[in-house]
Amino acid sequence: MPPKGGGLRRNAVWAFVGAVLASAGWAAAVVAVPDLVSNDSSPRSLGNYHLSDDFCATAKPSRLLETYTVTTDSSSPSHHTDRTAALDSMNCSMSLKRTGGGTDSEYASVYIRADLHKAVNPAPEQTAGKELYRARGYQITDIPGIGEDAFFIYKDDGTSGSYHSLFAEVQIRDGGMTYYISYNASYTQGKGNPPSMTELRNDLQTDGDNAVRAMRK
Repeated sequence: MPPKGGGLRRNAVWAFVGAVLASAGWAAAVVAVPDLVSNDSSPRSLGNYHLSDDFCATAKPSRLLETYTVTTDSSSPSHHTDRTAALDSMNCSMSLKRTGGGTDSEYASVYIRADLHKAVNPAPEQTAGKELYRARGYQITDIPGIGEDAFFIYKDDGTSGSYHSLFAEVQIRDGGMTYYISYNASYTQGKGNPPSMTELRNDLQTDGDNAVRAMRK
């Protein structure tokens, strides 16, 4: 049996790290790439996008869950919704285990968030964040046909020898709505069977498209 306690603790940490990286990355991009942040800060239309009280249900990553099952404990799955005058937001985090996996490296986590920006235009910060990821060696692939701007971010960091940290994310912006789904995992080379970059892109893109459609219903 895999050491469940350690795996689940790592999943909780990865979910937190994914959230911090996304928010810190956008903030850092404004400082690191100031020319990319324009003065066009006027709010954009939110169209039919709306909040839900259970974002894990609204944005359920069904495609990803064809490969993984959700591990249920006191912190997974978890969701939260905030309503303020300037920004509404909702998020969901899940600890995952690869279906049929037999090693600790078969664990992963997913963090999903959507923001409804009511006071500013989110496009400049998202563009700056995208370029910051690129500058840090992440692979960026644009995704046509979803919202006004959508792209896939990927990095398999094997700088620690046989130990790899795997990160994949899809970001979508449509008017004043921003959405992202982040996948984090770690594995030892030769052990476990992490999804390929293509598999992750297809899964996260499908789940992202489905989520933003559900937010408009």
